[in-house]
Amino acid sequence: MRTSPALRRKLISVAAVSAALLTAASTASAAARETAAPASAVPGSQTEAAPGAPAERLIVGYKSGAAEAASNKAAEADAVAKGEEAGEDVDFRRRLGTGAALVDLGDGLSRADVADVVDRYRADPQVAYVVPDRLNKPKADPNDTEFAKQWDLFESTAGMNVPPAWATSTGAGVTVAVIDTGYVTHSDLAANIVAGYDFIGDTTLSADGDGRDGNPADPGDYHAADACGSGIPAANSSWHGTHVAGTIAAATNNGKGVAGIAYGAKISPLRVLGTCGGYDSDIIDAITWASGGTVSGVPANANVAKVVNMSLGGDGACTSATQSAITAAVNRGTTIVVAAGNDNDNVANHSPGNCDNVISVGATNRAGAKASYSNYGSLVDISAPGGQTSTGTANGILSTLNSGARTPSSESYAYYQGTSMATPHIAGLVALMKSANPSLTPAQIEAAVKANARPLPGACSGGCGAGLADAARTVRAVSGSGGSTGTVYSSTSAVAIPDNGSAVESPITVSGRTGNAPAALQVGVDITHTYRGDLVVDLVAPDGTSYRLKAASSSDSADDVRTAYSVDASAETANGVWKLRVQDTAAQDTGTLNGWKLTF
Repeated sequence: MRTSPALRRKLISVAAVSAALLTAASTASAAARETAAPASAVPGSQTEAAPGAPAERLIVGYKSGAAEAASNKAAEADAVAKGEEAGEDVDFRRRLGTGAALVDLGDGLSRADVADVVDRYRADPQVAYVVPDRLNKPKADPNDTEFAKQWDLFESTAGMNVPPAWATSTGAGVTVAVIDTGYVTHSDLAANIVAGYDFIGDTTLSADGDGRDGNPADPGDYHAADACGSGIPAANSSWHGTHVAGTIAAATNNGKGVAGIAYGAKISPLRVLGTCGGYDSDIIDAITWASGGTVSGVPANANVAKVVNMSLGGDGACTSATQSAITAAVNRGTTIVVAAGNDNDNVANHSPGNCDNVISVGATNRAGAKASYSNYGSLVDISAPGGQTSTGTANGILSTLNSGARTPSSESYAYYQGTSMATPHIAGLVALMKSANPSLTPAQIEAAVKANARPLPGACSGGCGAGLADAARTVRAVSGSGGSTGTVYSSTSAVAIPDNGSAVESPITVSGRTGNAPAALQVGVDITHTYRGDLVVDLVAPDGTSYRLKAASSSDSADDVRTAYSVDASAETANGVWKLRVQDTAAQDTGTLNGWKLTF
């Protein structure tokens, strides 16, 4: 008989399993029960019946030959034994048509309790798989009234394929720090706001009448003409941080407004941008504090973020001071997502998009091409929808805002465009990933985002990263239910490229994989050349099939090819010798293939 949830206790050790139960189960299973559960964390997707709801039942598949695979009595004994090891009541319910066993956990367990039981099954060598008995619902769009206008989340051409990811993760348990203008109250976002901080120390910029404090409320960043420099026109308040935050984590299925990408996550607003902008020093402290570091004079952060969104930037190289803060934050396990910038220029000229250890995000328009304003270059890691309102207001990114021209007024929604809007798409995706698999490191997150991107459906000149981010495919990959985990195969052997000569090839041997290559195989290329328009670059699959990565162009006079291409190689066997073929097709310029890599 099942005991009430209140009576369940984790006080029963493995040694307390009765001899009768051990006899009823197979010898191999009994031996497995005497092994402690593995210490590795069980992904949230393996413990939930629906996002945020702990599973009440598990489906257990046993290997052929195990007693439990054929005997209901053995499966029942095994369920009881596993439950006693975990200190829970676990009951065999019935045999499924596939031969798997359905076991009942009851309705009083936490996610950690479920994970403990799952661990016991996973440790048993006679168990082929154990998965939650997930609750399925009719597939329908969120009931947010403006969701139909959020093309950036769902349109097949250039949307980020977000809704299917929600079946696996909504970002629950993850805090995202939005380092920006702060937050102005909005009912479509308020439920997901946690404490942040105002890091603006200079009262000429703060516009709130004081320096640093624990109130990150956005008073508005309006400025008069010439107030921010001679010739700079007046500008109304942007409420920029609130727009960014809404894209990441606006409340969803609440019957109003917009849907957030990681609507189960929390937003910690950190205010660094005021009238005319914000200083590096304040941004550095915000990065440090957000990631759990110590900042003199600022209380310890109770809402440490595993994701930081910085939809901001300036000109010039990444300074050592900024890089130091970013590196330290990443070393603490926080992923830093930054805007590439809106100058239609190489991101190498703009910070923090050119810093190391960040995910630098370029913007695409509704057709999936590089947005006209977006920065580009080999330092762009990934592209995401940023919108382009010049082709129609509705082609921008719709999110939460305020109607006040100078100071806060009524809440509203508005279309914006920019890499500032693309960046929170990736920050939201990272939150989904961390919720689905908390053990992911920043490096693993970046690799998976790139490996599971799809080719840009539109044009990009100069480098738009690994392609257009795909939320559903990426989340499936990191939760163990499909996609690519980002294994890299590389060659660093330099090959000279003869001027106006024969093609040269560089091989990479891929082994140890199963099946075909991914539909978004990432090909990273590092070529130095004094006139890249001369170059034709192809990927050659093991069977000899050639995929054109770059064509020659007499109008492309820039130096070097340092970028990543995305190739649909799903028709190719993964294992074998892959080659990068490069040919210089015109006279007077030479170069070197320094190396290249494949990310599966």
